[in-house]
Amino acid sequence: MFENLSEKLDRAFKVLKGQGNISEINVAETLKEVRKALLDADVNFKVAKTFTDTVKEKALGQQVLTAVSPSQLMVKIVHDELALLMGGSEREMNLSSTPSIILMSGLQGSGKTTLSAKLANFLKGKKGARVLLVACDIYRPAAIDQLKVLGEQIGVEVYAEPDNKNAVDIAKKGVQHAKAGGHTVVIIDTAGRLAVDEQMMNEIAAVKQAINPNEILFVVDAMTGQDAVNTAKAFNERLNFDGVVLTKLDGDTRGGAALSILSVVNKPIKFIGTGEKMDALEVFYPSRMADRILGMGDIVSFVERAQEQFNAEEAAKLQKKIQKNQFTFTDFLSQLQQIKKMGNLKDLMGMIPGMGKAMKDVDISNDSFKHIEAIIHSMTPQERENPDLINGSRRKRIASGAGRDVQEVNRLIKQFEEMRKMMKLFSNKNAASAMMRNMGGMRRP
Repeated sequence: MFENLSEKLDRAFKVLKGQGNISEINVAETLKEVRKALLDADVNFKVAKTFTDTVKEKALGQQVLTAVSPSQLMVKIVHDELALLMGGSEREMNLSSTPSIILMSGLQGSGKTTLSAKLANFLKGKKGARVLLVACDIYRPAAIDQLKVLGEQIGVEVYAEPDNKNAVDIAKKGVQHAKAGGHTVVIIDTAGRLAVDEQMMNEIAAVKQAINPNEILFVVDAMTGQDAVNTAKAFNERLNFDGVVLTKLDGDTRGGAALSILSVVNKPIKFIGTGEKMDALEVFYPSRMADRILGMGDIVSFVERAQEQFNAEEAAKLQKKIQKNQFTFTDFLSQLQQIKKMGNLKDLMGMIPGMGKAMKDVDISNDSFKHIEAIIHSMTPQERENPDLINGSRRKRIASGAGRDVQEVNRLIKQFEEMRKMMKLFSNKNAASAMMRNMGGMRRP
């Protein structure tokens, strides 16, 4: 996401590099490239024009400090305006009542049912909420079954009436069930609909009136680009929703919807979907997204993801094992799996300042470590715990079981031993960094 926009904005700022001051001429040349980059990213043309006009006005009024170059100052101004364009700051959901009711709306195929489950998982894990999912999609075949499967996967109850074809009635009974069962949040999953389908729009409006939700979220597929903004406008006119959730931001999207939607419908983006897994839902932080767009990384989000996956108590135990040179292949496999849970590896690298550009043409997927995992899985429990047992014949057996060459097994064991030595050496300083550096060298395509 935003890779093309980031690259084009970087080229635009190069116009100012080497310049001693900000002038009408060099600002105009820079902002011409900025506007072109925004339009190429499918940003609404009126939004792009207003944005560049505002940046120009602010840039020409700035005095360039000796320690700050004109290009650096322009990056700062563009960053701040991008953050404002996307909402300025994150927006909280209204969860003030018990139970709090969230009504999901959106187009057919926008990923609304999956998003409903992701949101339930998020509220359960991050807010400690007792969530009830209510299946009100009475049209799409297997929609109710899908929600039940997802609910079971995340440990959240699903209220459904498969034989009832009245969405309003199901929604009302679902809320009553939540009150009786002590649930604190109710998420109503409705059928996807076209904004031009008057009957379907009337139905969701009736559901809204019947349950009086605390929060109405509009789910939109970011892959649809500027059409997403137009659709949001049509839905907002009927529902007056409270916020937007952009899905599929991990896909090949130009990002224009994220940059345009607030200006067009005056409703904030509250969440973004970044993958297929149930935990691939993030609060939308405009300033952090502006950092990513301008290639500054997003180290705060990176650390937050790491903290979610790495248990402090387990980390302390691991530290002691490292100090005693008792780090095993079992420990290493566990660390690999935890890192993979943090999300898409290329996205994670992009969150580290300076790494986005470096990794632009590098193909990294969550399968990058699969050969290492296959080799470790081919070892016996005893071999994982005591790598010194692995002699020549065992290496041949491990290679055969993993479907890899013996040379690859030899290389992994050698690098693992080198990593253990380095981790012990730096255990009192920064063992995690040592491990990550070595893992970079061990990864094979």
